[in-house]
Amino acid sequence: MTAKNFGKISNYANPILRDHTYLRTMPEWAVLQRRLFEVMDQGWRVFDEKFCNPDGSLIFNQSMDHSRDGADDFYEAFFNWPALYMLGGSEDILSAAKKSWKGVTEQLTKLGLVKDQYERGYDWFHQGESMIFFYAICAADPKDQEFKKLAKQFADLYAGKNSPNYVADKNIIPAPHNGSDGLRPGLGQENQDGYPAGDINSVMKPYGLPLHYVEGINEWDDLAVKEKSILMASEMERVLGYGDVAVNLAVTSLIANQWLYDNEQSSADWINKYIQGWVDRAEANDGIIPDNVAPNGEVGGLHDGRWFGGHYGWTWPHGFYSVSHATLVAGLNAILVSGDKSVLQLTRTVLQKVKSLGRVGTIIETESSLQAGTERFGVPVDKPVVLVPYRYGKDGWFDYSPMIMSLPMWLWYLSMSDEDAKFMEELIEGIAPFGSYLSPTRNKEEAGHEAPWFSYLHGKNENYPTTALAMALGQVARRMRLMETEVISGPGGVNIHFWQEVQPIVTEILTQLTLGAPQVLYNGGLQVARLRYFDADAGRIGLPNEVAALVTKITKDETWVELVNTSITQTRRVVLLAGAFGEHQFESVTQLSESTDPKHSDRFVDGYEQAICTGDKGAPLTYPGSRRAYGSPELHEESVTTEVTKNSFAVELPANSSAKLRIKMTLNANKPKFIGLADL
Repeated sequence: MTAKNFGKISNYANPILRDHTYLRTMPEWAVLQRRLFEVMDQGWRVFDEKFCNPDGSLIFNQSMDHSRDGADDFYEAFFNWPALYMLGGSEDILSAAKKSWKGVTEQLTKLGLVKDQYERGYDWFHQGESMIFFYAICAADPKDQEFKKLAKQFADLYAGKNSPNYVADKNIIPAPHNGSDGLRPGLGQENQDGYPAGDINSVMKPYGLPLHYVEGINEWDDLAVKEKSILMASEMERVLGYGDVAVNLAVTSLIANQWLYDNEQSSADWINKYIQGWVDRAEANDGIIPDNVAPNGEVGGLHDGRWFGGHYGWTWPHGFYSVSHATLVAGLNAILVSGDKSVLQLTRTVLQKVKSLGRVGTIIETESSLQAGTERFGVPVDKPVVLVPYRYGKDGWFDYSPMIMSLPMWLWYLSMSDEDAKFMEELIEGIAPFGSYLSPTRNKEEAGHEAPWFSYLHGKNENYPTTALAMALGQVARRMRLMETEVISGPGGVNIHFWQEVQPIVTEILTQLTLGAPQVLYNGGLQVARLRYFDADAGRIGLPNEVAALVTKITKDETWVELVNTSITQTRRVVLLAGAFGEHQFESVTQLSESTDPKHSDRFVDGYEQAICTGDKGAPLTYPGSRRAYGSPELHEESVTTEVTKNSFAVELPANSSAKLRIKMTLNANKPKFIGLADL
């Protein structure tokens, strides 16, 4: 590879594919995809100018002394900015993301929620939401020594030699709230005057009673009595505020993020040990992971022996939604550091259990704690579909809603097993005829469109790329309008969820179509993928300018992808990496090229125009054909297979051309590591 062709890479020894197909027509999906990049590049700048201070912090003039909650909401406003950069967004969005992370961190330090650049202590359901912003910055620029140092500092809070949050002999994190202050027993001051804080009709009412075994409190309305409200708050402080909980599994991403820099064995060992503790507890409970462990290491020790009822566990407030997010994060990290897919059984057992208890109903007619976020289900609210129970309490399973498809989608994606594919198919049948329904929505997780994407990957929803990209463009447009019409009404008027609700970056569909991956697990996941792209000429991660990518199929040993250079003047050169962190291994690439010249030559054939005039059928026809013809010549498909046996290869795309690639690969064959273009 010469400096003339690939000026930003030196000594690149892996294959460079130069066969291609000139485009007779530009694919609609490619045009829409590049348009989506363009409008988001405009959108984040408007958000930054309108809602951010010069240091990147958010315009906010309130105090935050009433609760430990809130830090996550500030970071969440920017969580997918570095993700967009890695997909191929503008160069300066990464700088803006770093600036906002630093600005918000300083802002939250002044508000009392952060110390030493890390949250003082809160549950990992929320910390996970905060940290995906940080993880993405680390992955986007692993050469940034400041963030590398912070990654080590943060990981040491749990896996360091003098960790303030982890008790090694019991293998537990013995408080649901933990962070830079170490263990923070209890739930803080939020409910010091009773539960719920404020009116009985508070936003917490849909979640019901936090504890089901408090004497004299059997239903929500009992909390209207002040003495009972105070009693519930004190019991929450005593029972929910101590011991290890299942959602703490999300902390494994904090350690895995640091491990991806240098592959320190001690970090991998910590992850494996902590996860194994929960695996052992699940195996002792018929495969269902318990949600609580007392400070002495005993499951149910604070709950009279019950395996359910812990903080952000089976009973309150979200049930398997929060628990399964944590177990999937654990499974993902176990696969990264050791290749162990058996951890996925923690999630599989639970999802299969709740599916077996499903019943048919409509969202709108079913009392549900998640009804306020019905757009997350991706099905119409007034049509009958299969509903599953989300929570388990004193009276057994309860709280029915449709399955949140991001969970079984991630399960299949990580396992690539036929069993989990069949499970996903059965779940889609349960929401028939809406398996290909594309909900025109965006929730804060940027999830909800897994079922139609899964169907597309299995050849059943061929229009998904264009309809999904058009939907995403509509969501950007809506949020641009929201930013124009919504105002922050003074120091006391801003809700800390405001910024998430108007932020115009939407990466879910781009992640699916270009990386061949589901949107990041929102409560603390690392963004793994089938493919990553690097712009060889610009010397950065992400698709080159004007290049579009579409993953059309993924199996346990193949990935099919089409690359299109929409430029009409510029050759683009893109490097493909096997996995987000080089964790996979390419074996071979079969390129489907279309030509009428059996030698795949792009030269203009001497005498071609004469052949057109004389009707010489034997003359080889090449793109663009004769200027006297009314269109380009018809092409036929041929294939060329190249052995790769590396974790990267390059593709050179002339202007107005495409490359269709069928890649054979071995999953999780390499030790993952943060990789920059210079490392290839």
